[in-house]
Amino acid sequence: MTSPAVAPVASPASPVDAVSQLVARRELGGPFALLTFEHETVAGATPGQFAMVQPEAGGDLLLRRPFSIMDTDPRTGRFTIFLKAIGPGSRAVFDLRVGQRARVLGPLGRGFTPPRAGELVLLVGGGYGVAPFALMSRALRESRASFHLFYGGRSAAELPLVEELESRGIPVTLSTDDGSRGARGRVTAPLLEVLDRETLGGRAPRLCACGPEAMMHAVAKIAAERGIACEVSLDPWMGCGLGTCLGCVVKIQDPGEAKPKNRPACTDGPVFDATRVVWPHGETR
Repeated sequence: MTSPAVAPVASPASPVDAVSQLVARRELGGPFALLTFEHETVAGATPGQFAMVQPEAGGDLLLRRPFSIMDTDPRTGRFTIFLKAIGPGSRAVFDLRVGQRARVLGPLGRGFTPPRAGELVLLVGGGYGVAPFALMSRALRESRASFHLFYGGRSAAELPLVEELESRGIPVTLSTDDGSRGARGRVTAPLLEVLDRETLGGRAPRLCACGPEAMMHAVAKIAAERGIACEVSLDPWMGCGLGTCLGCVVKIQDPGEAKPKNRPACTDGPVFDATRVVWPHGETR
């Protein structure tokens, strides 16, 4: 069964490169933290967009690092990122303290399709890939759409945003590989249960996924088998965020084209219609 195509998202506003002050910082345990910066343009980001961030005193770091925009406050000109310190670049951003400054470029990329009133959207986040769904949930609520978040990880330690998400009134179903929090098993198991219930009732939801590649591929396959729309937020290595270095190219099959083409995820994505993605380990369709 062929999944319906997702309508393309209009090109976002041009990104702005600015020095931004860190105004709030909250550690979530281990390598995870929430950082809030001042940047009026990034504060107008849409769900699924990202920003390139680097400490103003960059040290040995030549390139900024990409971070999904978790939340925004256009009234104050502030935005928040959720990060996991996993390398020198993300660690340097993690180590910033309130009052210090960073070079921020954004907002960047194409985000998720704006929600429609009355539709049902199922969000699937793995590990720190859950970041864009806080902002997405706000957009869904404001548009009067129904939604539910499936949040999975290897263990409870990989789900540091649970309390933050629940405090925002976001309905969440949890899964961990080791059963230390929520259901034991993969995040796709409870997703399938809901899909069986909703599609049998004649209501076809839309899926949005962000997280490990294997998880997104699994979600894309589920959507393709059931003929429902699905978007995925890809996370290849990024160098510039502007499509110049071509370090983040992914294979995308455009409608009507005989062969897939390399597309920069930072400008053409990071969110793509899952039916267009050529996965490294096999076709979705």
